Amino acid sequence: MTKTTGTYSYRNIWRVAYPILISLVMEQMIGLTDTAFLGRVGEIELGASAIAMIFYMVIFMTGFGFSLGAQIIIGRRNGEGRFTEAGKVFWNGLYAMMALAGVMITLSELLSPMLMRSIVSSEAIYGAALSYVRWRLPGLVFAFATAMFRAFYVGTTQTKTLTLNSIVMVLSNVLFNWILIFGNLGMPALGITGAAIGSSLAEGVSLIFFVIYTKCKCDRPQFGLDKVAGFELAELKGMMPICTWTMIQGVVSLSTWFIFFVYIEHLGERALAVSNIARSISGLFWMVLAAFSSTCSTLVSNIIGEGRQDKVMSIVKRILKLTYGIIICMTIVCAIFPRAVIRIYTDIPDLIEATVPSMLVVLSSYLLTVGAQVCFQAVSGTGSTKTAFRLEIVALTIYICYCTVVIMMLRSDIAICWTSEHVYSLSVLLLSWFYLKSGRWKNRKV
Repeated sequence: MTKTTGTYSYRNIWRVAYPILISLVMEQMIGLTDTAFLGRVGEIELGASAIAMIFYMVIFMTGFGFSLGAQIIIGRRNGEGRFTEAGKVFWNGLYAMMALAGVMITLSELLSPMLMRSIVSSEAIYGAALSYVRWRLPGLVFAFATAMFRAFYVGTTQTKTLTLNSIVMVLSNVLFNWILIFGNLGMPALGITGAAIGSSLAEGVSLIFFVIYTKCKCDRPQFGLDKVAGFELAELKGMMPICTWTMIQGVVSLSTWFIFFVYIEHLGERALAVSNIARSISGLFWMVLAAFSSTCSTLVSNIIGEGRQDKVMSIVKRILKLTYGIIICMTIVCAIFPRAVIRIYTDIPDLIEATVPSMLVVLSSYLLTVGAQVCFQAVSGTGSTKTAFRLEIVALTIYICYCTVVIMMLRSDIAICWTSEHVYSLSVLLLSWFYLKSGRWKNRKV
């Protein structure tokens, strides 16, 4: 399916969403693999990986945020039936992403030691986290290119390929981690450094898959992908009003998430290890939410391209119902068997018991987070990415203030600290819903 038509029934929404969901399940296995393997190396490595992975994700979001903006534009062009224009967005976005990867790798190599030293109090955590970041950075080249392929396939609603790609990627990551973290097949045991190298190699395998799949399965002439296109500065300039704000929004959002974990690190290595496990469990829920919110963004963009703005709120409500149904079922199961879920990530008995309260708090936050993220992505899908950024800034300001008081000033129990997710999600939900209901996004040109 390259041009979305029809009524956008629950079945049609699911057809777009489920390949994204499966791909995210597979990609979540990368983080799960790293956490589960490192949880059997030691608490220092487990805690350091929380800081390092989020630090890396902040850098990664510069490119991924850009690709989300490109996805919105591709979706609009696809809805309008301007397929070759969608291909131009892909090519120029890819060139911009490669240049951005080079800049971010250079800046991070220069600045990461100083930044890590200033925010991490534990010397052991500092050394392990810095090692991970340095070996993970080269994978940005692969990750950024892969993000543009993903934006193309989601924007044109050809999401089935994401499933195959993610399966290849996660199997590669498991194999590389098993070899490099523990030193199997004659390789040295590299610990957290092995996790970073393994994930970077898996990103490379993912990119190779996308290139081969596009060459063999995609209707390349329809989208102008049958030959390498030249760089067009005018096309890139036209993309920037949308892509700039999704890029900044993504970086700012992940930066505050990073600040949360830096705050937690000051509560001690045990608190950080607990939070890393809670974060990983939350990721299982987030992948479901991310699949449907991404579907919401691209379908809203497509439907506006088709000139059917009056159907936007109907789509949003249907996606909300589907997402809540799945998330609530998952929450019930995990709440009944919390220790069984936590044992996936660690086999340390007292760490398991310490994680249970935080896990339950995180699960409860999704009753608000589902509505918040689906509505927020709908705002972005309308092309109002600057407005979405402003809404995010307001919500994140409230979030950081709450974290500062509860964690740094009151030094509350780790489970209480995680109530910051409720505060953030409620803020995003109210702001996004009121903006969608206002109708100010209608007839916006992209």
